[in-house]
Amino acid sequence: MNQKKWFIFQRMMPMIRPWLFPLGVVCLYGIGLMLAPENTEKAFDKSCSIFRHLVLPICLCLIMMVALNRFLSPKTVTQFLGKSSGIKGLFISSLAGILSMGPVYAWYPLFKSMKEKGTTNFHLANFMGCRSIKPVLLPVLVGYLGWRFAGVFVLACLAGAFLVACIVSLFCSESPPN
Repeated sequence: MNQKKWFIFQRMMPMIRPWLFPLGVVCLYGIGLMLAPENTEKAFDKSCSIFRHLVLPICLCLIMMVALNRFLSPKTVTQFLGKSSGIKGLFISSLAGILSMGPVYAWYPLFKSMKEKGTTNFHLANFMGCRSIKPVLLPVLVGYLGWRFAGVFVLACLAGAFLVACIVSLFCSESPPN
């Protein structure tokens, strides 16, 4: 491949990459239609059924994620998680953990910054423990497993996060990280 073609390919790749998975699925369905049309039709019908079942919860998830990312500032959360915050700090660290998005490792620099500004180990551990509760996914959880399961699951996660936070604060000193 000459230099100009390679340059064009490199410029086009970011636009093509998001379409690779859907195109791959279409190709697999095409191959399936040639090899086993009846089974492929059943699989496609099942996929459409699942999609119809999940389209509303997924749209609600996207709307909530955009709203939360727009209006929740990590700096705002940090100032309310000091040593004397009491029950308010527990509530805020729980709520912040529940509302936080993205992979936990992306939050580690923020956790370090919060720790340096006076956030307690208890609040950091509670924040991390409450991350398993995702309000944007609750409609899907309720849709598949029911209200009772979802309620018990959320309460157990909150209790577990509180217990882990108590243990962490008991065994770890409040000194800033190295």
